[in-house]
Amino acid sequence: MVAGDTLWDIAVRHGVTVEALQAANPQIGDRSLIYPGDRIAISPIYLGTLGGTNSSARDVNDWGQVVGWANTASGYLAHAFLWQDGTMTDLGTLGGIGSWAMAINNRGQVAGYSTVASGALHAFLWQDGTMTDLGTLAGANTIVTGLNERGQVVGYGETASGQRAFLWQDGVMADLRTLGGTASQAFGINDRGQVVGQSSTTSGLRHAFLWQDGVMTDLGTLGGAESQASGINDRGQVVGLADDPSGGYSHAFVLQGGAMTDLGKLGGTTSLAYAVNDRGQVVGWASTASEPSDEARAYLWQDGMTTDLGALGGAWTQAYAINECGQVVGSSGAAPYDDHAILWATGMQ
Repeated sequence: MVAGDTLWDIAVRHGVTVEALQAANPQIGDRSLIYPGDRIAISPIYLGTLGGTNSSARDVNDWGQVVGWANTASGYLAHAFLWQDGTMTDLGTLGGIGSWAMAINNRGQVAGYSTVASGALHAFLWQDGTMTDLGTLAGANTIVTGLNERGQVVGYGETASGQRAFLWQDGVMADLRTLGGTASQAFGINDRGQVVGQSSTTSGLRHAFLWQDGVMTDLGTLGGAESQASGINDRGQVVGLADDPSGGYSHAFVLQGGAMTDLGKLGGTTSLAYAVNDRGQVVGWASTASEPSDEARAYLWQDGMTTDLGALGGAWTQAYAINECGQVVGSSGAAPYDDHAILWATGMQ
């Protein structure tokens, strides 16, 4: 902070909204009156809950709108939320008791899954206050993991042949098949309609895949047995995790030009990459040297450098998504499953 700064100045500098800063700093009554020595929380920002104790942020669009899930005051199960400018809105359910928002695009469409009256899980697409049931693949339950700007939704669901990755578009949910095995899961989609995920192979191993125009391609590994692709940007860069050659641990990777690069760790043994934006910034989590305490830290990887994003009152953090402005969302807590939805403002680096 420099002399003459207002909250607006600070918000622009760090890539967050004034409303988010005000929500994180209730001690600041007037956005124009900030004095030398004032302490202002910029990152990470706690997004709150829907009246319960836990929450988790899963995606953020370029407008700074955040989606995820949060416990309500009435029960253990969570409800999907949309957070904007310091306000968390309950998106409701499809008639059941719980819902989970997993993705949001720049049109304000939200994709996720919800329990229905029978207790089964169905995919949904929410827009302008209306949650639409997208149904299931061919079984009782469907999980949603991704959404693009065209309104295409991906995830995985049950079929008679096993769990399968799906692509939903224009009212049709299509089975993307497998790499020769019985099961597959889709975890990400870009605006070109390219889908990534994990599939079992004819040998029974699980490998990362790229699906495009009806063809599923095996992306290989880092020399170990198995891999998983978690995200893809519009440049075709793919991120995920893969076993190292020793077979003992999984490492985060970025794949581009057909080459899979190990992104390293934060002093521990294991790392995972969840998402990559079009600037090539990667986020995820990595174990630290304090293992086996289950400590994991959210990180930002850029240009070969891995940065610990920091925690919010606890040692455990995970980063799930990053937008084109460098805003990152995820969870932080004292231990795994002690989730608190947070927003990191990394800014335009």
